[in-house]
Amino acid sequence: MEHAYKVMDQYGYQLGNCDVTLILERPKVAGFKPAMKENIVRLLHTEPGRVNIKARTHEKVDSVGELRSLSCHVVLTLERKPDTDEED
Repeated sequence: MEHAYKVMDQYGYQLGNCDVTLILERPKVAGFKPAMKENIVRLLHTEPGRVNIKARTHEKVDSVGELRSLSCHVVLTLERKPDTDEED
C-alpha cells in the first residue's frame, strides 16, 4: 500500500473513497475493524470518512462458507489533487 500511495501521489492523485468488503465466516471482525481502518487511513494518507470496511458471510456456501478460505474485495476511487499553483 505504501508503494501504491507513492505512485498515486507522483501522478497527482489522492484517494477519493475506499470500500473494503471482507467475506468470511470466522473470525468475526467487528472488533478488528477500527484498527484496520486506522491502518488504511494512515497508509493512504487520507481521512477516516473516506474509508469503509464491512464484513459478511457466505452462509456456509462454497469454500468461504466451509471455512476453507476467505475473500476480500476492495474498490476505490482516485481524485485529481487540487491544483495548488492556481493564480488568484
